[in-house]
Amino acid sequence: MDNASDTTLLLGHEDVPPIHEHNAAGRSPFLLTCDHYGRLIPMQLGDLGLTERELTRHIAWDIGIAGVAEALSRQLGAHLIAQRYSRLVIDCNRPPHAAGSIPLISEATMISGNDGLARAAAEARRMQIFDPYHQRIEEIIDQRLHAGMPTVLVSLHSFTPVYAGIARPWHIGTLYHRDTHLAPRLLKLLRAEADLVVGDNEPYAVSDETDYTIPVHGEMRGLMNTGIEIRQDLISDAAGEKSWADRLARIFAEIEPILRAERLI
Repeated sequence: MDNASDTTLLLGHEDVPPIHEHNAAGRSPFLLTCDHYGRLIPMQLGDLGLTERELTRHIAWDIGIAGVAEALSRQLGAHLIAQRYSRLVIDCNRPPHAAGSIPLISEATMISGNDGLARAAAEARRMQIFDPYHQRIEEIIDQRLHAGMPTVLVSLHSFTPVYAGIARPWHIGTLYHRDTHLAPRLLKLLRAEADLVVGDNEPYAVSDETDYTIPVHGEMRGLMNTGIEIRQDLISDAAGEKSWADRLARIFAEIEPILRAERLI
């Protein structure tokens, strides 16, 4: 831990690259991103002072969303770009200057491995994990635009069933900010599902201060976009992940011709 705090060589040969891609040749207009796909920690950082139990909790990653994202990518024929390292190392959906970018406390858990972090060590996390991930998303969007491919950004996340002792009733939520083309259409189709409680900018809302992927890659690029949050107890096993991927694939397959008919893509 002491050596990790002052080195600028964060990822070694034993560490995997931060970016995971699935179905890169997919031709769907939907480009999927998954900022909290993984919970890896670079070898040099040890366990960040946490137990294995803490490192499997929501504070470390978005439980269940990796399986949903990959299955949805397959079913839609959509390119998925995901990030393998834990948000406790650096949160790839937070502006690097934000207080929560490298958290000292997550929920009620102290992240001792992030305490007293030198500026050079924080920069190494940004340069070797955060930057390559977002540069890859930017590169793929550029390639798609150059090729004349329509691009609709869908950022996939999951949320805890209970927060601060309060149960969250939503099964799924759609998140958005400036772009309001996609979210209302998605909300309408989700609310037509009789068994769902659907959140409109719940349990979170997108903002420039708390989010990065949608504001930077969606809004600044003028792309239609939405964030999706699925409650974690619904995708805590392979059956749940498949069920939700099946449902979302069906709904996005309904949305695509609507967007084309309205000449939005």
